[in-house]
Amino acid sequence: MPSFRVIVAVGLLHPGVQPDAVVPAAAEAVAELTLVEASSLDVVSREARVTVRFMADDVDQAIPIAEHAVDRIHSLADTGPWRLTERVGGRWFRRA
Repeated sequence: MPSFRVIVAVGLLHPGVQPDAVVPAAAEAVAELTLVEASSLDVVSREARVTVRFMADDVDQAIPIAEHAVDRIHSLADTGPWRLTERVGGRWFRRA
């Protein structure tokens, strides 16, 4: 089964949201639909990015999973651009 990643830019947290709640919430959203392989928070060029890696049969199945994670993160914080990547061999390719 292919491996995918949803990567979401995260901005200001909504009032009352603790910073350490965002990554687990994103991972839990994905886990409602499929197997989560990993999750993390990275800062790239002074931008916070939540990444959740998960398994899906194909891109058509992965897109709604990614959108579900983005919606969950958006309920906690302002979100910027997001993308979906698929691992093929040893490389990641953008799919959405």
